[in-house]
Amino acid sequence: MVMLNARPEQVDLNLEKCALVVVDMQNAFASKGGLLDLAGVDISLAKPIIEINRQLIEKARENGVKVIYLQYTYHPDLSDGGTNMSPNYHKELGLVLMRSKPELKGKLLVKNTWDWQIIDELSPLEGDHVIEKSRYSGFTGTNLDNYLRGQDIQHLLFTGIATNICVESTARDAFFHEYWPIIVEDAVNHTGPDFNRQATLWNFENALGWVTDFQNVIAAMERATN
Repeated sequence: MVMLNARPEQVDLNLEKCALVVVDMQNAFASKGGLLDLAGVDISLAKPIIEINRQLIEKARENGVKVIYLQYTYHPDLSDGGTNMSPNYHKELGLVLMRSKPELKGKLLVKNTWDWQIIDELSPLEGDHVIEKSRYSGFTGTNLDNYLRGQDIQHLLFTGIATNICVESTARDAFFHEYWPIIVEDAVNHTGPDFNRQATLWNFENALGWVTDFQNVIAAMERATN
């Protein structure tokens, strides 16, 4: 067991039962010319979190912490995006943009496109686990829960994009599935006004989980090896 400094209180981690969940670190959400950038969303804050994620992933691998990548994915025919009776059809930004701009059809979040790919700086390695999803939450329509239970995972460290959408959705579902969700606040990037970030962190600090930062996670893992 190793102690992780967090809010509202420290958490005792067994690193063998801990996973780092890297949410949607794809060109769509972190790169110039990707989905968010094309939609006019400011992605400038993605750059510093890429480096933080790189260091966290490396440290997790060194300490035997499972690294799980979530990857927003649609089939080329968009059949898994939902029909016009699905709220996802009407609200998910990639689907909305591809309908409103025909030149983008089949290019956003579609499997094997550049937009869909995990950014080069954080490419998964052998031993990492990649889970494709077609909804904001990584638990919806995937084998994430089965995988975590099969690996006897208890604590989940969350990083990635976007703090207030896919990170929050997955971390909320983690709480409902009886995992301990811990958001690494300087390893995530939000969309929209900053109050979105503040609200997500407040919710997890006070009602749904815990909040920590990059240095605390690194320090905890280093204590485990000393």
